[in-house]
Amino acid sequence: MELIWQGIGRAFQLVFGFDAEVWAITWLSLKISGGATLISLLLGIPSGIALALIRFPGRHLTVALINTGMGLPPVVVGLFVSIFLWRSGPLGFLELIYSPSAMVIAQVIIAFPIVAGLTLASFQGLDPKLALQLLGIGASRTQLLWLLCKEARLPLLAAVMAGFGGVFPKSARP
Repeated sequence: MELIWQGIGRAFQLVFGFDAEVWAITWLSLKISGGATLISLLLGIPSGIALALIRFPGRHLTVALINTGMGLPPVVVGLFVSIFLWRSGPLGFLELIYSPSAMVIAQVIIAFPIVAGLTLASFQGLDPKLALQLLGIGASRTQLLWLLCKEARLPLLAAVMAGFGGVFPKSARP
């Protein structure tokens, strides 16, 4: 029991003692997770909106792939990225294995389907007549998109938070 209390005491000492190495690791984790979240949002929100508003051949397959991707285990994604980035893998020449860039790639693969799927669901949850009404009163395509985003702002905020939750390091979660 004494060992546990010593470990807890040491943890508090490192965190609240402003240990430079601990803060450097924390800052790196936040940069990686923030960058991966930003990339996931830039790719996922437009993809989700496009899937919700545009009908095209293969749309059902794409939606099914995104829904499947929402359940990808992080370990599987990590192994997949590792195999591709390994020195003898197809992308080994990039020499990204064990780098922050490799972590960003893996986290984007985890978070993109979450953001795209929740964005898709938020736009599908809007009244289908709303877009017709907005077009009927003379809204341009850009105005239509902006107004639909404003209407779906709370579910979009949930997509942003879930995207960050999908990329935040699992070891750093409470």
